[in-house]
Amino acid sequence: MTVAVVFDSAGTLLHTYRVAMDVRSSTVLEDVDTVFLTSCNEARALITLYLHSQDIMQAEADMLLSRFLVENRIGFSIAFSCSVITIDAVGSILYADDTAKVRDLQECIRRVWSSCRKESVVAMASGVMINQNFGGIEYTITSGGKPFPGAKSTITSLHRMGVATYVASGDRTDKLVRMADYLGIPQSNVHGVATPSIKAQVVDDLKALYDVVVMVGDGVNDLAAMLKADVAILSLQQKNEKPRPLYDAADFVIHQVAEVIDIVEKIKREKC
Repeated sequence: MTVAVVFDSAGTLLHTYRVAMDVRSSTVLEDVDTVFLTSCNEARALITLYLHSQDIMQAEADMLLSRFLVENRIGFSIAFSCSVITIDAVGSILYADDTAKVRDLQECIRRVWSSCRKESVVAMASGVMINQNFGGIEYTITSGGKPFPGAKSTITSLHRMGVATYVASGDRTDKLVRMADYLGIPQSNVHGVATPSIKAQVVDDLKALYDVVVMVGDGVNDLAAMLKADVAILSLQQKNEKPRPLYDAADFVIHQVAEVIDIVEKIKREKC
């Protein structure tokens, strides 16, 4: 019997620390679940920016962030949204915003770096949250992450069992590839910039190749993929609030990523 396990990255394989800056009130939210924050308002959309932290830190602090993005031709992707929004609609809001400053994102980067500088940071990324109701950037966001204890050994154990491992995440592919290299997941099995529907499609496609496909997730952006999978695992290792539908969709709830090994062993015994 063939088995594949698909992991989300942040909160599932990586312990992630996120900082969000409310650009209108200058309020800083530390260690925040940005997907959950986005889901609290259907007008919001979580956007990943294709930029390097060093570039934004070297920019003029008082410059409009939109101007920096336009002048440096910074691309983006939609990481999560509750309502349907097109790339063109996001671009019209993102590149015309007249409120968020470069310093708002710089402050997020500083705080994440201050928290994570003593750790082996595998992934660091920045983005924004736009709000369609007022047509602008509501939050600037930065996240930094390192593998959970046991993540690397879990992947190794699964491979020894003949289990294929995949990553499907809304994070940038280049950052996911570096993380996958460290953990031992083949680069060809990494699906980055994955929206909830793309994650579900990845799982559905793998079901044609494997007898059992397992989805391991921790947030509402994983829900569609969990519902599509043969077996859904909800991870609580990143300790934050989880909405009820995630528990309803889960066949198993875990507190450590290493628990995936026992679950897969049980699946293989029962299916053989």
